[in-house]
Amino acid sequence: MYGIKIKRVYADSSDDDGYRILVDRLWPRGISKEKTCLNTF
Repeated sequence: MYGIKIKRVYADSSDDDGYRILVDRLWPRGISKEKTCLNTF
């Protein structure tokens, strides 16, 4: 069974993060898309 973890976009990414998705209406201020390590659609 899979679990869902909640992590702030401002926190550093780690190897055990898995698939990361930004769930918000606005892009976070001061964060580049390259720095977030998010999977974008």
